[in-house]
Amino acid sequence: MPLLNAVEINPPGTPNACIIWLHGLGADGHDFEPLIPQLDIVREYGVRVVLPHAPRRPVTINGGMVMPAWYDILAPDFRRGEDDAGIRQSQQRLHALIEREIAAGIAPQRIILAGFSQGGAIVLHTGLRYPQPLGGILALSCYLPLNESLATEAAAANAQIALMMAHGSADPVVPLALAEQSRDLLREQGYAVEWHSYPMQHALCAEEMRDMRAWLVSRLAEG
Repeated sequence: MPLLNAVEINPPGTPNACIIWLHGLGADGHDFEPLIPQLDIVREYGVRVVLPHAPRRPVTINGGMVMPAWYDILAPDFRRGEDDAGIRQSQQRLHALIEREIAAGIAPQRIILAGFSQGGAIVLHTGLRYPQPLGGILALSCYLPLNESLATEAAAANAQIALMMAHGSADPVVPLALAEQSRDLLREQGYAVEWHSYPMQHALCAEEMRDMRAWLVSRLAEG
C-alpha cells in the first residue's frame, strides 16, 4: 500500500518530534496547514508536522459522491453499519506514516497523532491499538469508531497514553452526546481523557487553540 501524499512542515534543523494530523471528511491536508504557525511549536520544539490527504471514495451519506474520506459513513447516527473495512484500511495507512517517522529516527514516544472529525476518529482508533507507546492523541470534534472492539484490540503499550478530546457543545455534525459517550467509554476502560467543550459548532475556536497548544507543549517538553 503506497504512502499517502501529505503536506509537510519541517523545523529548521533535524526534527526530534512529529505530529501526524488528519483532516475531516471532504477536506484535505491543506485544511489545517494555516493553523500550524499559530500553535508556534515547530521551531521551538523541533516538530515535523505531517498533514496527509485522505483517499477519495464514495460517501453513502452524501449520495455516493466521491470525496476525500478516511472511511464511508452509512447513516447520520454514525453507529449504524460502520465501515469496518474502510476504518481499518485508514488505520493501516496511518500505521505506515508512523513507521516512516520511526525509520527516519523519531522515537515513537515523540510521535503525536491529531485529527479533526473523521480524522479524529481514525487517530483514536489507531493510536489506542498501536503496538508501541506513542506521545499522545489529540482528538477534535469526533467520536470513537468500532468502540465495541477496543477492549479486545487495545494495545497495552498505549494504556497510559496522553489523550485530549475537544468538542463543540452545539456541533450539528458529530453530536456532543456521541463524543461524551466515547469519552465515558474510554474512561471506563482506564484511559485518562482530558476533556474540553466549547460553545461552538463543528469547528475550532480561539480558546480551543490555546488549550491545544498547552497540551501539545506539555507533551513535547517532556522529550
